[in-house]
Amino acid sequence: MSEPITVDIWSDIACPWCYIGKRRFERGLESFSSDADNPPVSVRFHSFELAPDTPIDFEGSEEEFLASYKGMPADQVAQMLDHVTRVAEQTGLDYDFGSVKHTKTLKAHELVHFARAQGREHDVVERLMRAYFVEGRHVGRIDDLANLAGDVGLDRDAAAHALEQGTYAADVAKDKAKAAEFGINGVPFFVFDGQYGVSGAQEPETFNTVLREVVTRRGAQS
Repeated sequence: MSEPITVDIWSDIACPWCYIGKRRFERGLESFSSDADNPPVSVRFHSFELAPDTPIDFEGSEEEFLASYKGMPADQVAQMLDHVTRVAEQTGLDYDFGSVKHTKTLKAHELVHFARAQGREHDVVERLMRAYFVEGRHVGRIDDLANLAGDVGLDRDAAAHALEQGTYAADVAKDKAKAAEFGINGVPFFVFDGQYGVSGAQEPETFNTVLREVVTRRGAQS
């Protein structure tokens, strides 16, 4: 079997374009993997905080947060969220910004690393993003995060303990440092085979094309 293509994805749980980009990438990957001649693909998520100074419990709506954080007029923020909601819907995601509980995502990223150690990283990333953007769940508090871990079959108490102890805080810090090393200042950001970077929530066809280009370049280098 050919060596797997590695795809490293930097994203933030509270980034609407990251969830859209995740879904589009998955569709591009599905198309690529439908060809049995293509090598397998190994996907790994990495931590990135768009707004690390966000409080755990932000008192206000998503519109109010973005208006203050980005210094944008409220009506412009409303238009932006409406646009993102429509794009998400086209991707099969039912965003509900009216119920979003804006929060600091540091502990959510620690939970992703906890899940990786259990072989459930992808399940937890999906659960966190759905909880945040679709269900209006809180993804910043340890108890809430432990409950979400339990939702995908992980040990709730073990997850809570790891978050309380900061067991995976160093792993999150390493992800952030690697992002800085790569010059990543916005997410989602995809790195293919450790060499080729793709920024933004590109269309599935783009991801499919990039994966095929990696195969072609590997062939040219062999």
